[in-house]
Amino acid sequence: MQLKDFAIERYFAKYEFNAKYMLSSSDCDGFSMAEVLGLASEAEKNDWLNLKLGYTETRGSIPLRKAIQKHYQNIELDEILVTSPGEANFVLMNVLLSKGDEVVCMAPMYQSLYQIAKDIGCTLKLWEPRESNGAWAYSMADVENLISKNTQLVVVNFPHNPTGFSPNLEEYKMLIDICRNNDVYVFSDEMYRFLDHTPGPSLPSMSDLYEKSISLWGTSKTFGLAGLRIGWLTSKDKTVLQRVENFKDYLSICSSAPSEILATIALNNLDYFLKRNLNKIQQNIVLFSKFQSKFTNLLDFAPPSTSSTAFIKLHLNGSAEDFAQKLVEEKGIMILPSEAFEYGNTHARIGFGRENFPEVLAVLEDFLNDNSY
Repeated sequence: MQLKDFAIERYFAKYEFNAKYMLSSSDCDGFSMAEVLGLASEAEKNDWLNLKLGYTETRGSIPLRKAIQKHYQNIELDEILVTSPGEANFVLMNVLLSKGDEVVCMAPMYQSLYQIAKDIGCTLKLWEPRESNGAWAYSMADVENLISKNTQLVVVNFPHNPTGFSPNLEEYKMLIDICRNNDVYVFSDEMYRFLDHTPGPSLPSMSDLYEKSISLWGTSKTFGLAGLRIGWLTSKDKTVLQRVENFKDYLSICSSAPSEILATIALNNLDYFLKRNLNKIQQNIVLFSKFQSKFTNLLDFAPPSTSSTAFIKLHLNGSAEDFAQKLVEEKGIMILPSEAFEYGNTHARIGFGRENFPEVLAVLEDFLNDNSY
C-alpha cells in the first residue's frame, strides 16, 4: 500500500521546532517527568526505581490497563489494548477494511483517520458540518443518509479536532442507534476526552455503549503528555482487538517500559492534569474571543464547547496557506491552514493549550495591524 504524505504532520515537521510561536498546536504544554513522578504512589515509585528496560506485554502492563479501566463503565482488562495512537489508527484500518469497502468519515478530520482507508482502496463518504458565524455542527440526519448497506465503518472524533464540536448525549445515542441499526463498526477517536468547557458530564466512551465500536484514547491531549507516545484501544469486540494485537507484532510489538509507568501514574491522577489543562484552555478561549472582537471583518469565531482547538474562518483576499506562510515568515507564528486538512482554503486551526498564548496574540495583533488587515 502506497500512503499519501501526511499533510498536517509534514507541515508541523517544517515549523514545529523552528517557529518561535505555535498557535495551532492541538496538545497542551508538556508536563515534566519530575512533576509526573512527584504524583506517584509509593508502589509506583518503587516500580519506577526498579524498572528493567526489557520488553513489555504486547497488550500493556496490568497496572496500566487497570489504571485505564477506571475511566470506563463497562470495559474489562482484556478489552484494552495499549499502543501508540498513530499505530492504532493504522492497524485498525488495515484489520477492518478491504479494497472496495465503504467508509463514512467526518470532515475536516485528522488525515490518518481517513487516508489509510482511502489508500487501501475504500470508497470514502464525508460527513460534513454546517458552519454559522464560526460555530460548527454535525447533523445526525446527515450521517444516517450517508450510511448504506455497503458501509463497513463509520469514523467519528468527539471532541472534534479541529472544530471543537461534540454532540449532546441525546445526539450521541442517536448516532449509536443509527450505527447499530445498520450493523456497522464505529471507530471513535476520543483523544480529547474530558476536555469539556461547559457544565455537565462528559460523553461516555463509545466502547461503553456500542458493542461494534472501537474507541481510541491516550495521554497526548487530555494529559499534556504527548512525549509518552501511549494510547489504547477499548472495545467489547475482543476478536477485533486480537486481530489488532496480531498485526502489532509486525510493528512496535510492545510499548516503552518507562512510558507505561509514567502513563499509569498520569491515569491515576487524571484530575490533576485535567484541571490544569482545562483552566489554561478556557482562559485562552476567553482571550481569543476578545481578540476576535477587534477583527470581526477578518475572522469568524465562536467558542468551542469542547476540545483544545477551534477552526476559524478567515476573510482574506488570498488563501489561508498564503496568510500562514506570511505570518510565520514575518512574525514566527505558525498556524495550520485548512489546506492541510484538505478542507478548502479559507480556515485555520487555533490551539488553546499553550501558556504563552497571550504573548502570541499580542504579536499576531501587531502583524494584523502592520499589514492593515
